[in-house]
Amino acid sequence: MACDIGDARDLIGQLEAVSVQELDRYTRLEVHGRTFGYIWEPTSTVGLKQTMAEQAALVGERPEVFEVQFNAGGFGWVVVHLEGVERDELAELVFEAWRLSAPSSLLETRGEKLPV
Repeated sequence: MACDIGDARDLIGQLEAVSVQELDRYTRLEVHGRTFGYIWEPTSTVGLKQTMAEQAALVGERPEVFEVQFNAGGFGWVVVHLEGVERDELAELVFEAWRLSAPSSLLETRGEKLPV
């Protein structure tokens, strides 16, 4: 079943130390002051931090679902069209984005436990 903004917000809310900033045109997601994602409700999309290799793989495999957002600091950000992903896949993407930004103390506490 396809995802929506509610699914994204629910999955993000299951991760530790997440700060959500509601801005005029989008929502910024941070963990300990480091941005790991964005939500754009009008377009039902999220932008998520990924490795450069993962960004290339996602966009290369399913360009109708994933698109390059930008590259910064050695990371490749992707736009995810929520109607094109299942909840379990979105959980993995959100977790990976969070994990790339979270401090090691949070990573040790959380382990590999995905949001559900």
